Amino acid sequence: MISDEMDFMNAKVLRKKAEEVLKEKQQKGSIPEETDTKRLLHELQVHQIELEMQNEELRLAYITAETALKKYTMLFDLSPMGYFTLDSDGAICELNFMGAEMLGERHFSLIDSNFKLFISEDSKPVFNNFFKKIYTSNAKEFCEVILGYDKKTLCSVYMEGVVTEDDQKCLLSVVDISKFSLQNKS
Repeated sequence: MISDEMDFMNAKVLRKKAEEVLKEKQQKGSIPEETDTKRLLHELQVHQIELEMQNEELRLAYITAETALKKYTMLFDLSPMGYFTLDSDGAICELNFMGAEMLGERHFSLIDSNFKLFISEDSKPVFNNFFKKIYTSNAKEFCEVILGYDKKTLCSVYMEGVVTEDDQKCLLSVVDISKFSLQNKS
């Protein structure tokens, strides 16, 4: 059909030959009729607009999610109380900056450390009872303990904890009450 002698660099010759090939294909029925082509073009245009609308909706959802992520990251990380997520053995899965400050260590060095190592010897029975009750009662529990390690006292804290239903992690909020304890003793 296409001859080797044709000059494919000449746009006019190439177009004329392409139109001839198109007419042949239309006569054989392998190319849709003009009305079918218009219908297909319409469908493609409608589909393109649908995709553009979905893309805009996804873009707005992404912006909303980014805004919420920034808000809750700031709320979690910069909170004036310590937040911890512990597994059932007491290992720290997540914590915020105040939690790291309360334990006197760098934030990332505490991940996978056992939280129980930061409970003073005198407070370990209270904490262990509290931690056991959280997992057995499936309700919010609270206690007051002293954080410390190697005979070094860090601070007195009030803790509240609850276990998540889905992955059985303990969500722990910790408030430094050392200043309140000292004021009550005066």
